[in-house]
Amino acid sequence: MTEHERIAWLRHFFGDTNGAHDKVLLGIGDDAAVLAPMRSSQVVSVDAHVENVHFARDLMTFEEVGYRATMAALSDLAAMGAKPLGVLASIALPSGEPDTTLHDIARGQKSAATAAGTTMIGGNLSRASEVSISTTVLGTASRPILRNGARPGDLVVLGGPVGLAGAGLRIARRGGATTHAEKVAIAAFKHPLARIDLGQRAASERVSAMIDVSDGLAADASHIAKESGLELVLEESALEDPLLSELAASLGCTATELALYGGEDFALLATIGADPIPEGMRRIGRCLPSDEPKVLVAERNGTVRPVDVHGFDHFA
Repeated sequence: MTEHERIAWLRHFFGDTNGAHDKVLLGIGDDAAVLAPMRSSQVVSVDAHVENVHFARDLMTFEEVGYRATMAALSDLAAMGAKPLGVLASIALPSGEPDTTLHDIARGQKSAATAAGTTMIGGNLSRASEVSISTTVLGTASRPILRNGARPGDLVVLGGPVGLAGAGLRIARRGGATTHAEKVAIAAFKHPLARIDLGQRAASERVSAMIDVSDGLAADASHIAKESGLELVLEESALEDPLLSELAASLGCTATELALYGGEDFALLATIGADPIPEGMRRIGRCLPSDEPKVLVAERNGTVRPVDVHGFDHFA
């Protein structure tokens, strides 16, 4: 199809998005989407998914790529405690790429947006040397949750698993799953979940800081530590579970290593002043005052050791 035929197909596929939300006055079909004035804070984020950087076509379908790209962007709204208003995406395709690639990406995008309670309201098409998806998400929040609000004495809480998606990527690269645990890990890698409802609930229950775990728990915990000027002590016993231990054994590492350094689970890491912990979250550590912001792990034997903070870095 030509560019305009592809745009027409996308407009038909995503449907009439005018009025899809009470704040979306005009969706797909014009030069820009139109939103109504808002009283709450507007929250906006953009995320990229580039072939051979964020995904490889021999490891996942393009429907999975579209889904994953959309969920990754929506997870940034979850981390702010925001409610989605709509999603825009810029898709770049090689000149010889078949129409089915675009169709599959769009199906994944629609599936992810629907699961998060929102819809596609616009975007752009372009030619490029590889497949690339840039996703912009729009949302609102009465009280956006930032990374710099943690205070000494706060509990560190986590909503969702960590380590599974990282394990799933390694298992996919070595040829695929054979056990139930490995299938769960690959599903976590290919079909992550933006925890929109959990983020809004955590915000309403007065968490002090929050971030989504995209680069790995150690790296993202360090962002809260640095922005809030304190140290986070994570409890090793709270990071491990039987499923993660089984996966770690098959991959030649420890469950704690998977939990700390496996990224793209999009769990929500937060701090809160006191109980009750928001439903859907569990305590994994505590915040302490420090002249040098850092992340530490309290091991089962009582030893507290600093964490070697490293996560995915595009330019390392």
